[in-house]
Amino acid sequence: MSSPQPLRLVSIRSPQDVFSYIRLLLTDARYFTTLATLVILGDAFLTQLIIRFVSYTEIDWETYMYQVELYIKGERDYAAIEGPTGPLVYPAGHVYVHHLLYTLTQGGLRVALAQQIYGLLYIVSLALTCLLYSQAGGIPNWILLLLPLSKRLHSIFALRLFNDCWALVAVQAATLAYSLEWDIVGTLFYGSALSIKMSVLLYLPGILVVLFKRKGLLSTLGNTLLLLSTQVAAGAPFLLSQPWSYLHYSYEFSRQFLYKWTVNWRFVSEETFLSSNWARGLLLGHLGTLVGFGLFKWCRKDGGTFAVLKRGLKLPTASPSSVPVTADYVVTVLWTGKPRRNIIRSFSALPILFVVCSPIAIPCVATKYPVPVKIVLLLVVEYAWNVFPSTPISSGLLCCRMLC
Repeated sequence: MSSPQPLRLVSIRSPQDVFSYIRLLLTDARYFTTLATLVILGDAFLTQLIIRFVSYTEIDWETYMYQVELYIKGERDYAAIEGPTGPLVYPAGHVYVHHLLYTLTQGGLRVALAQQIYGLLYIVSLALTCLLYSQAGGIPNWILLLLPLSKRLHSIFALRLFNDCWALVAVQAATLAYSLEWDIVGTLFYGSALSIKMSVLLYLPGILVVLFKRKGLLSTLGNTLLLLSTQVAAGAPFLLSQPWSYLHYSYEFSRQFLYKWTVNWRFVSEETFLSSNWARGLLLGHLGTLVGFGLFKWCRKDGGTFAVLKRGLKLPTASPSSVPVTADYVVTVLWTGKPRRNIIRSFSALPILFVVCSPIAIPCVATKYPVPVKIVLLLVVEYAWNVFPSTPISSGLLCCRMLC
């Protein structure tokens, strides 16, 4: 990335100067940080208004607190840790985070304080998003104005207190660290995210590609061992007590989701949605997409995946990449490496992947429609995620958007 040019001061003496300054904020890369600061401050104010005037929605918070209470009382068998909405199905990092929240909120009774904590966490997430956008070269300033528009994202953080929020922020921090070439720090943050929610595993293929291309096979193996160590360390109290119970519930790959919560697939019947063939088909589709990106996108500029693997196996201590592993490459790979459903849940990745059409490391990742069409498609995604319960129309629109 080229070093930024010096920021020049703007003298505002007339309405014309105001419009000139607004134009600079929206289009001049030297004003990216200024606009990002204004967006963060404005969204902090908006978040406070949402907490103040929009009703809190109880979904899983009481269950989290009840489960943590059992942990505090000494229970270490995951099979025996349950709450009003079901058993504990998240790794041990989830327990530790909510143990801290349990302490701060007097056993979960001070929900208003919990909302403020999650509101602050949302602003941290927004700031990390702005930093990641600054790492991805060629991003126009005005894209930042799209970030506060997600009703869904504000709801997940400030109104519903989902554990997804903690995993998302940890993954964002990991992505930023990897983009800065702080690989060990990135792996520690990623391990923290994975210890909170298993779905974070979906980032792993992209991370392995970045690590392998940057420093070679041995470094990748070292980071993989570090990642495994974080999971063992986090789960140690439960692994030492009831290891199979912990592994079964916290990393359950056969878990079946309820049809009433589906956003993507309401246009199929409940029988189809719950069938094992449907689940296997979705899994194969996701794996096929990853293979496709791996073979035809992520290593395209290096002569292809097999060329990279050949060089990496021949010289395991050296980088097998023939081109630099840049920050914008890292950000793009990690945000394209997870399924679109999870990208949507973290709205922060949508503008850069769906709206921006700039030279961000991987050609054809971003859509190539005119900007107004891209924004409409982005709003379609936001609409679909805010329809509850979902309808065949909302699910159909969402899936059509994913195919665009």
